[in-house]
Amino acid sequence: MMHNSSHVRFFFLSGLNESMDFRVALFSVTLLCYCFIVLVNVAVVVAIVLDKNMHEPMYILLGTLCINGLYGTTGFYPKFLWDLLSPVHVISYSGCLVQALVMHSSVSSDLSILALMSYDRYVAICRPLVYHSVMSKKRLLVFVSLSWFTPFCIIGTNVFLTSRLKLCSQYIARLFCVNWVIVKLACYPADTNVNNIVAYITIILFVFNGVFVVWPYVYVIKICVNSLENRAKFMQTCVPHLTSLFFFVVTLLFDVLYIRFGSNSLPQRLKNFVAVQFLFLPPILNPLIYGFKLTKIRNRILCGIIFKTE
Repeated sequence: MMHNSSHVRFFFLSGLNESMDFRVALFSVTLLCYCFIVLVNVAVVVAIVLDKNMHEPMYILLGTLCINGLYGTTGFYPKFLWDLLSPVHVISYSGCLVQALVMHSSVSSDLSILALMSYDRYVAICRPLVYHSVMSKKRLLVFVSLSWFTPFCIIGTNVFLTSRLKLCSQYIARLFCVNWVIVKLACYPADTNVNNIVAYITIILFVFNGVFVVWPYVYVIKICVNSLENRAKFMQTCVPHLTSLFFFVVTLLFDVLYIRFGSNSLPQRLKNFVAVQFLFLPPILNPLIYGFKLTKIRNRILCGIIFKTE
């Protein structure tokens, strides 16, 4: 997959060139941010693993979302921190494709997991009598596996097609590798026709995935309007999910619009700010929103902190 017919063996990432005057401060802030992302996500995952009362679909899916957040951010932050300390920002050809694969598959899996979480809330609120049979542990394992494996294969296909292109430039005006940006470096635009077709099919698939996230909530809201009990359940378990979904969609939309339609006249720092939003907001906000809103997780984490301080 990593063989390329051109002579490009590495890429120069030029997204940081205008920010090197502040690299010490930027390195410190980024390191703190990455450590905090790891801390809060690991805290939620460990709390769920250790507490048998949280071995339920809703919490397992939340743990899956946090693990996926760790997977995606690991594809960016270590390399970005290294670049902040290095005078030359270089990444190997193979490393660039791997980074694009990790980050794109992570975002795609996020959407799949959010779709599963919305379906879980739909069954819990609208069909409570069949909830345990529909969301059994065996089915949940299959759903979670597919939420990781399917996006990985779809994105892997896009990256494989990119690896077959002959490239005529080594310069990427980004902080990290993006598959579509690599495709635009192809020597012959006609060679990218298959890439374009597969890319648009991929977008359509994930748009349908996004519709599947929203569709269950249409029914959930209808049910909750006329029931105080269901309304309380909605506020407790669905509001955190909808909040996470909102931030995810907004940050992803910014990045997709920037990649596809972004103007070269925009300041590089503004481009960088837009580009890293989906690597910053969702991985921090997801565990914080659920950690503060869901009582079991909040109590478990607080108990762990109090236990250690005594």
